Amino acid sequence: MGVSKEQVESTLRSKLSPSHIEVIDTSGGCGASFKVEIVSEQFEGKRLLDRHRMVNGALAEEMKDIHALSIAKALTPDQWNKQQQSQTSQPVA
Repeated sequence: MGVSKEQVESTLRSKLSPSHIEVIDTSGGCGASFKVEIVSEQFEGKRLLDRHRMVNGALAEEMKDIHALSIAKALTPDQWNKQQQSQTSQPVA
């Protein structure tokens, strides 16, 4: 039995209180593989490795049924805002 995208998102919302979250089921719907992009104030002052550990720790129960988890972004709100601003200021080719 797989894990749903909604389960992953709900767990991360409740444990890390993200200001932005995007969860993509990359397994084709069976719930075995996910890609996560998350922005949380709880990441302030933490190294990237520690942020990834926080995400994995928050999903400890779900990880029993998840084959692969790709954490594409684990950013602080300030990092996220700077990234968004730089993307919008670049001209489209």
